[in-house]
Amino acid sequence: MKQSRPVAVVTGSSRGVGAATVKLLALRGYNVVINYSRSEVQAREVDAACRALGAETLLCRADVAEDEDCRRMVGQTIDRWGRIDALVNNAATTKFCAHANLEGLTGDDFITIYKTNLIGPYQMIRAAAPHMKSAGQGSVVNIASTAGINGNGSSVAYCASKGALITMTRSLARALGPEIRVNAVCPGFIQGEWLQGGMGRENYESLKNYLESTNPLRSTATPETIAPTILFFIEDASLVTGETLILDSGTHLGAAASVSSHKAEK
Repeated sequence: MKQSRPVAVVTGSSRGVGAATVKLLALRGYNVVINYSRSEVQAREVDAACRALGAETLLCRADVAEDEDCRRMVGQTIDRWGRIDALVNNAATTKFCAHANLEGLTGDDFITIYKTNLIGPYQMIRAAAPHMKSAGQGSVVNIASTAGINGNGSSVAYCASKGALITMTRSLARALGPEIRVNAVCPGFIQGEWLQGGMGRENYESLKNYLESTNPLRSTATPETIAPTILFFIEDASLVTGETLILDSGTHLGAAASVSSHKAEK
């Protein structure tokens, strides 16, 4: 039976940006699908938090790299509520590897990263699109990264996968309109255990302090500061599709002084 409350599916929502987003959507009156592949304890904590906010929830263990899992997650959502209004493709993986270390990445590493970061979103969109089309509307938000724009990230494979996700966002925005809008957000540095674990605490703190002392807004993102922009694309951006929004406190602008503020030596 179709429910009156809107429904959102957020992949990789057991922690980080996914968890912050699914809780914000619950607060906004959505019924939500909380997806995880390994982090069951954290996923159950997020599930309880969303239910405490008044949402009905569906806790779904699924690997977006597997098409069967994607179709099952969408099928269970439709069976439960009869609709999908929003899909947030947040699930991602990487291998931390210095870009100059060409022997540090194998072909299998690329395939593993692409299967989750690019093919996974495609498979989720493919499974959800017929239901959004039949309802006459739907919003997809892909969580990309500034790594996909500037080529600077945890590994060459990760950067390439996020660049491909940005391109796919534009391709599917053309293909799936007018019913479905497809957009992407590109966070830069996001505070949290995932990045700290990959970089090591010392490198993590050093980069965080550098960014917070040099970028225009003197800040770095948290999952909770990323989530409202995802909500904006879902609820408020009715005329926006195929767009990519950078969320990095202006880091991409560089730290150099502006021409107007520079005084030449005499």
